Amino acid sequence: MPPQMPRTTLGRDGPAVSRIGLGLAALGRPGYLVIGHDRDLGEDRSVEVLEDRTHRVLDEAAAAGITYVDAARSYGLAEAFLASWPGLGSGTTVGSKWGYTYTAGWRVDAEQHEVKDHSAATFRRQRAETAALLGDHLDLYQVHSATLDSGILDDAEVLEALRAEPVAVGLTVSGPDQAAVVRRALALPDTPFRCVQATWNLLEPSVGPALAEAHAAGWGVIVKEAVANGRLTDRGDARLDGPAPTDALAIAAALAQPFVDVVLSGAATVAHLGSNLTALAVDPDDVPPVAPEDPAAYWARRSVLPWT
Repeated sequence: MPPQMPRTTLGRDGPAVSRIGLGLAALGRPGYLVIGHDRDLGEDRSVEVLEDRTHRVLDEAAAAGITYVDAARSYGLAEAFLASWPGLGSGTTVGSKWGYTYTAGWRVDAEQHEVKDHSAATFRRQRAETAALLGDHLDLYQVHSATLDSGILDDAEVLEALRAEPVAVGLTVSGPDQAAVVRRALALPDTPFRCVQATWNLLEPSVGPALAEAHAAGWGVIVKEAVANGRLTDRGDARLDGPAPTDALAIAAALAQPFVDVVLSGAATVAHLGSNLTALAVDPDDVPPVAPEDPAAYWARRSVLPWT
């Protein structure tokens, strides 16, 4: 069994949360761009089967002391599965995201799985959808994959709507310009943001200094994709060799960063969640050194991962 789950605060004034959180991206829909996802889910990916799977993983997470759960409007039925979970209560801190619409129609072979739109109209529609499902359980609402070219950080209407939010507001970032987006959000006059969720892993650590600046400003910092969509695991091309499971080594490396509050597990099975949790027992000194990739090359490679 892993050590007792450590806790922290999500930012200077945020809620108390577990150091490891559970992301529902690989559970709320039948297809996802992570290596081996098809083997994890098997043939039957009906709504009923995936809802039951999600509840079982959530049960295991809660039993292990995980209190932070991450969803999004574009994660298929992730919000609905979370809302129907009997364990959802006051002990769970819930974050969700808006800005992408799920369009795959519950098909893995869909030509398009999600559509990005950071307009005020999309915010109003998706905020209402999230409220209808999660109600008072929602604690953090994030812009999904904010980028400089999406225009959201210059959209006065959207920013005013975010400032009026009754829950904490954050943003998630992706791509080779993550650091620039974080710094732009930090510099906004009367910035509405109090939390950032970014991709940081041993292959792509370039956003680290910007996350350190956000942490110093009192923001919560959440890390996603610590295992690089499976590339740093036994299934990938950059697997880690050390005295612990490969996924645990990758997650331990993220947990060891002084600016990180929460690292998300993207587990799609109870077994994978258990393996992820062994990161708590890993000595960071046992994580093998990894040569970081050029950010543009890393993200180009990620962009061609298949949905399985």
